[in-house]
Amino acid sequence: MQVLVRKAGRFSMLFLFFGLTTLYSCSSSSSKKTQNAKPNIIYILADDLGYGEVGAYGQTKIETPNIDALASKGMIFSQHYTGAPVCAPARSVLLTGQHMGHSYVRGNDEWRERGNVWSYEAMVKDSTLEGQRPLPTGTVTIANLLKDAGYRTGMFGKWGLGAPHTESIPTKMGFDYFFGYNCQRIAHTFNPIHMYENEKRYIINKDTIAPTTGLDPGADPYDPESYAKYQQPGYSPEISFEKLMGFVKENEEDPFFIYWASSIPHVPLQAPKNWVDHYVEKFGDEEPYYFFEGGKKKSYFPVRYPHATYAAMISYLDENIGKLVDYLKEKDLYDNTLIVFTSDNGPTFNGGSDSPWFDSGGPFASERGRGKGFLYEGGIRIPMIATWADKIKSGSKTDHISAFWDVMPTLSEIAGAETPENADGISFLNTLTQEKEQKDHEYMYWEYPEYGGQVAVRMGKWKILWKDMNKGNKNIEVYNLEEDIEELNNLVDEHPEFITKLYEIIKKEHKTPEIERFRIEALEEVYASE
Repeated sequence: MQVLVRKAGRFSMLFLFFGLTTLYSCSSSSSKKTQNAKPNIIYILADDLGYGEVGAYGQTKIETPNIDALASKGMIFSQHYTGAPVCAPARSVLLTGQHMGHSYVRGNDEWRERGNVWSYEAMVKDSTLEGQRPLPTGTVTIANLLKDAGYRTGMFGKWGLGAPHTESIPTKMGFDYFFGYNCQRIAHTFNPIHMYENEKRYIINKDTIAPTTGLDPGADPYDPESYAKYQQPGYSPEISFEKLMGFVKENEEDPFFIYWASSIPHVPLQAPKNWVDHYVEKFGDEEPYYFFEGGKKKSYFPVRYPHATYAAMISYLDENIGKLVDYLKEKDLYDNTLIVFTSDNGPTFNGGSDSPWFDSGGPFASERGRGKGFLYEGGIRIPMIATWADKIKSGSKTDHISAFWDVMPTLSEIAGAETPENADGISFLNTLTQEKEQKDHEYMYWEYPEYGGQVAVRMGKWKILWKDMNKGNKNIEVYNLEEDIEELNNLVDEHPEFITKLYEIIKKEHKTPEIERFRIEALEEVYASE
């Protein structure tokens, strides 16, 4: 009996030894696999979020603790730029790596020749009226490159670069899975009748309130109940986030790329009640934003508490970012995941938003003419935070000048993919990791045909701007951003040499657009001149 016990004890000890050895080996192997595996990449693109609208960039009224935590654990970029000052062209530059002098899409083109594209009711009945001008068939995107490099690719939120029934939809542009708005105009309500899952409509509601619908006749604009009809079931950011989390859970064993193109905080002002109530208590009573009977029609939806609702939208996005990060940490995915948070352009000026009240531009003016839609700093300089526990130093900051067309080469380098020759950017991976010397741009170039026609160049500390080109304006502006970050003191008379430099850069960087409505005749004249 003693022998049996002794043998059993030896057996137990051997079993325990081999068990621990196996466990250690598996753990070590798992750890090694994690360290050697390609990193997951999550690119979060807010919509119309200004440079100063999160705490890490100086915001004091809107609470963004989870975004701020990303900043404290990662890197803040102080001089990062969008590709364009409005939605569609900015997204085109981001995904294709081509700046606005080369991009196929250079403005918000609703493809009007199809019919009544601005009627919400017509679009719901006829899906061929949805969507924007499509990218050409065969356009190479970041998603194509990462998919070829072994990534599972998913997109969530607002597309805006094509239309149903075309070849320019997410699932035909490199994404394995898509859930969100195909069309920017449908996104003018956060309670839509439908969104899209891959290539099919995903029905949310049987009916909804069409954008620009005013208060009922005789309704009291100071009574919150007058606004109840604008809070339909099915809050699109919530549904999109649920789908996003499902994608993460299904693909956590493989490297994944997520392009989270949130429609927040683009108007209309609609947000979960608990967050609105929080900010009503914080801010106090305020004047409503509504359509005056018999008066000028305003845009988007009326809202009882515009300041509270706008802040609520951003805090709701922040809350979901926190949930995503918590899940990544729970599943030991966080350390090997690059998370980038940024915005598609500067803050807007309509729909009840109040950028000056929130100081949305931070150090830059953000009212109409200086924020969204314009090539001043308030319209194109945007927040960008990058967090990657294995590679990026916590609490770091950089003044490296970068833009959306740099994202493709950066992510390609991280994923081991080859950047297309026609891409205009420079990888900023060395800025993130600080392992090697970072290559800088000699200059950066924007052109934008809308809001009067505009061109801008950033060259070191200098900014050159030519606006209202379609209105015959010949005056060029020159600013020293190190001394005049608000772009108030035009130094063109002291530095006329920048006019010649601008013309030289235009000739080098501009390509005549294929779409006629994107042409700027003054630009074509410079381009064609000797």
